[in-house]
Amino acid sequence: MSDEPQPAPEQAVSACPLTPDFLPENMRKHVDPKAPVPLRMMAAKALVPLAPPDMLGALFMLMYDPEANVRDTAGKTASTLPDRIAASGFRDEGVQGPVLGWFLEVYAANDAYAEMLVTNSSTPDSAVAAIAASCSQKIAELVGQNQLRLLRHEEIIRQLALNPVAQGALIDGVCDFAIRNGLDLPDVPQMVAAKVRLFGPQAATQKLDVGPTADDVIAEFGVAATGDLPPDAEAAQRLAEKEAKLEEGKKLTLTQRIAKMSISEKIKLATKGNKEVRGILIRDANKLVAVATIRSPRITDQEVMAQALNKGAHEDVLRVIYTHREWTRKYPVRLALVKNPKVPAQITMRFLNLLSESDVKGLAKDKNVAGAVQLMAKKMIQRKNEPKKG
Repeated sequence: MSDEPQPAPEQAVSACPLTPDFLPENMRKHVDPKAPVPLRMMAAKALVPLAPPDMLGALFMLMYDPEANVRDTAGKTASTLPDRIAASGFRDEGVQGPVLGWFLEVYAANDAYAEMLVTNSSTPDSAVAAIAASCSQKIAELVGQNQLRLLRHEEIIRQLALNPVAQGALIDGVCDFAIRNGLDLPDVPQMVAAKVRLFGPQAATQKLDVGPTADDVIAEFGVAATGDLPPDAEAAQRLAEKEAKLEEGKKLTLTQRIAKMSISEKIKLATKGNKEVRGILIRDANKLVAVATIRSPRITDQEVMAQALNKGAHEDVLRVIYTHREWTRKYPVRLALVKNPKVPAQITMRFLNLLSESDVKGLAKDKNVAGAVQLMAKKMIQRKNEPKKG
């Protein structure tokens, strides 16, 4: 179990980053600190009928319970989960990030479960970074293969470089990839070596030219996700120096500035920027940038819907959408995916079976959808109208 200090009883409830809304309404009593202890203890022992993802969330919440016995029991249960709960829950991208991050810490030494958690896109980057220096060689390989995480959260590279069992070829490959994509970490010896390997000895002491940074663009155009937030003092100074060199009336547009950014800075901007920025980055030719944008924690339902409908969307962006449990629960998203010809046929057919009869009829006549979808819709209507054999 984790050696992290648990919150004091009086602080426990307020410190929990989750609310019980993810649970069925009749099950919320099992994590409610105001409910009788026996009810909470039932959940702490995994004795309530919850789906695996919900059970993970319930156990996580009970680690913040005001009763020490409940917390201890939940911790023991969490560390000895039956495979039917762990294998299903750890793969589910609908599980909340803090929950997956905590379980990764608990099961960091269990390669089978750590693999599920590391490859789950909803597991926080910070949680992956926390185990990168001490994980097994197998998990280190998986961490090093996730290019989006590497560029989005540079601490992963720092920690992976410290892992004594990670193969040198893996670290070299990770660092070469990072340097090529504009991520410069002069405090990491392996990254400095990668610069020398790629650009020659003189590069060892030179700062990598990555073009405009995410903070530069946010400061210049006021496109922070939460409003026109000022950058830190160093970023503001860099921006002032750059802008002083520009002649009046020759400022580049936002799109042009973004085009000059490195891949790593675009990915950072996808996380920090507002809807206007995401609208540009979602169309970026680099799939890592586009995927980072759709995975932004600030992405809205309207933006998801727009991409589900977009016949020109990146296939990787559509894959994120149709594998996202929460998004595909929404009927309009399912309908939009069925109409999008870039969505694989097997996915389309699965969602087609979940549509209303009126929408299926509409698809049977819609010449703008894929032929396979139109044909299947027609067959579904025919089967519906066939007289029942008596």
